Amino acid sequence: MSTENLYGLILIGGQSSRMGTDKSSLDYHGKPHVEFMFELVKNILPNTFISVREDQTVSFTDQIIKDSFPTKGPINGILSAMTAYPEKVWLVLAVDLPFVTEQTIHQLIASRNSSKMATAFATKESGLPEPLVAIWEPHAVEALKEHHLVEDKRCPRKFLINSDIELVHPQDDIELYNANNPAEFEQAKSMIK
Repeated sequence: MSTENLYGLILIGGQSSRMGTDKSSLDYHGKPHVEFMFELVKNILPNTFISVREDQTVSFTDQIIKDSFPTKGPINGILSAMTAYPEKVWLVLAVDLPFVTEQTIHQLIASRNSSKMATAFATKESGLPEPLVAIWEPHAVEALKEHHLVEDKRCPRKFLINSDIELVHPQDDIELYNANNPAEFEQAKSMIK
């Protein structure tokens, strides 16, 4: 499937309160993780952006999309990107995923079902869609706005659970591991060779 209409989005707008420091600045691979993730995705999808809060800045690229809705949470970043480029398809990744690889991204792209609202990874263990390791289709934007702005729901996972989506299982569930606190960061760091 062509990736010409597919854009990448790395979400870094969270508060990182459980981690105690900005998760995008953590070093798993010899550089701030946001830079690692950006390069990883940009090598596959040249049109890749960083999703930031209104008060955030990024020094290594001008390819940013600022949150444009008066709410918090990753759903704001997803909707802001979909609104900024309404005809594009978005491959969305959270910045706190230390084990995502090119293989992860290629598998997600190869599994894309453009007739669904989204194509999302799910661990084999939980079977729950992972909205921040997913491809979001442009025709999902109005339903997502309804969910978030009208019904005032902030959980993109609940949106996916109640929508027509394609679920994909990674080769290894570890690819979807996210580090949210210092202990999880240290554990992930110790597992990376």
